[in-house]
Amino acid sequence: MPRCPTSVVLLALYPQSLLLQVTHVSIHPTAVISPEARIGQNVTIGPLSVVEPDVTIQDGCVLESHVVIKRGTTLGQGNRVFDGAVLGGYPQHVHMPERPGRLVIGDGNVIRENVTIHRALAEDRATLLGNHNLLMAGAHVAHDCRLGDNVIVTNNAMLGGHVIVEDRAYVSGAVAVHQFCRIGTLAMVGGQAHVIKDVPPFVTVDGLSSFVVGLNQVGLRRAGYTTDEISRLKEAYRVIYRGGLRWKEILVRLAAEFSSGPAAHFHEFCSTTARGIISERRLPPGATLKLRREPEDESELRVKAG
Repeated sequence: MPRCPTSVVLLALYPQSLLLQVTHVSIHPTAVISPEARIGQNVTIGPLSVVEPDVTIQDGCVLESHVVIKRGTTLGQGNRVFDGAVLGGYPQHVHMPERPGRLVIGDGNVIRENVTIHRALAEDRATLLGNHNLLMAGAHVAHDCRLGDNVIVTNNAMLGGHVIVEDRAYVSGAVAVHQFCRIGTLAMVGGQAHVIKDVPPFVTVDGLSSFVVGLNQVGLRRAGYTTDEISRLKEAYRVIYRGGLRWKEILVRLAAEFSSGPAAHFHEFCSTTARGIISERRLPPGATLKLRREPEDESELRVKAG
């Protein structure tokens, strides 16, 4: 891989050039690139961008203007990072580590304006972003998160520390995900939802109520799932949310009745949850509501109202 010292020397020699072409690397003259950064072939770095030491940017990446790549960050091939994004910042934590971990980003990701992704807390750990993900403007990915492949995180969504997002999940705008939560494969989380428990795979979370409201059938069809596979997912969903079973009974039935195919992932996911899973908005059969007692007279009503 070509290294940056050559680029820096040429930049000093030819400051009048608007865009330097250095061994297949295009670096704007106002960009600040550390000599200790490792830059691959066919990389473009735009105006006023900063690349710190101990950074690896592999072939074909494009950094637009004002992009900051902090130390300890690795970008795979073909990533495009838009204006104002900051990748590899220190974890936002009350106990700031002296030596935080790393940020490792895969291939073919699109990271839009003002996205922030932080490094892991521990020196031997990494925040991980897979391949072909789309992070829209203003999204935040905290320390120690792990995102799979083909994930979409839309505008102003916030992922707390240690959050796991599995492949092809969709996190809508302004969603807040509590630390240590998981979002399963092909789950769809509606806008402004508050995620404080795990989101099982293949389901839809309503943004208004933050409860599960059924399978993500649109996402399943777009992903190429067959009619039979979707039918089996529906059956497993009913076991979890409509059967009125205890948690251990749910896990037993999932393991026994859905041992293969996509529906098997329900048991794998649910059996490893530490926070529990988000409830369904519709109550299961036999559930009762604790109704508020109506006041007996008008004077009591005034007292209740303060």
